[in-house]
Amino acid sequence: MKSLMLVVSVLMTLHIYNDGMIPDPIPSPDPPRLRGIPPRPKHALTGSEFAHYTRDMTEPERQQAALRELLRGNMPEFLRTLKSVQLSDCTNERDTTSATIWVMPDYLAIGSDSDFLRIPLSFPVATEVARAFGCILPTRKMVDAIYAQASCQLKPQPMKPGPEMRSMAYFVEHQRKIEAQRLGRPLGELVSGHKKDVVLTNRLFSKPDRIAIYGWHLPNSEPIQPLSTLHGARYVDYSHGIRLISQSTWFEGQVRSVFDLFEDPLHAALLTDEGAVLRAKKLLHPGHI
Repeated sequence: MKSLMLVVSVLMTLHIYNDGMIPDPIPSPDPPRLRGIPPRPKHALTGSEFAHYTRDMTEPERQQAALRELLRGNMPEFLRTLKSVQLSDCTNERDTTSATIWVMPDYLAIGSDSDFLRIPLSFPVATEVARAFGCILPTRKMVDAIYAQASCQLKPQPMKPGPEMRSMAYFVEHQRKIEAQRLGRPLGELVSGHKKDVVLTNRLFSKPDRIAIYGWHLPNSEPIQPLSTLHGARYVDYSHGIRLISQSTWFEGQVRSVFDLFEDPLHAALLTDEGAVLRAKKLLHPGHI
């Protein structure tokens, strides 16, 4: 009974930290939801309609169209309910610490529960969406933990490389492949393995004009994509996924901002394998790193 009361207390006090501002606490004790996302408009485009609408756009035009749809709340309902993922730091064998983060169950998508499209985004657009919804992007360590704890681990499905990788036709075809593999699984469960993640890393401080990607885990838990900052910040292809992470964590019996832990040399290893991330908020403002 005491453990149940503790869980309820944790979730009742969970906040979303948005650039230092703390909105109202999430009222629902179980499960937590992102509160900063507007309700989906009644006549919003479905995923299929968005794909058709943007198929002949230039890449910058498509990114801006995606940004407009997401900021107005055009995303599936199932993405708004977060999943808990446990992280631990075992660097001191006698004193293992742990924290809980709250993550979107799948990658960011446009549309409804019945017709949605997972949408790859450039780093500037991804961080703008994350800031608007009181979230961050994951670190490499978070991506590994999400894959390990996912109830649905999908196999990567690489497609033929080439200029078409950045086209809407590839986005739609990769969506079809993912959904065929996911067939019969319920929406809202924690899913991983089907996209590379756009991530936060200390490397971006020395390469502020780049995008960092990592992941696409194989069934043996090894990622196809090591941490890379090869591409420019506005590079987008079909294999990229945007998973939003709440800016709140549960650590040592209280809600803590991820930014506090990132900059804490004693506890940053809970969230990242790169040491403390000083000026962590700057990573969500790529134009000001």
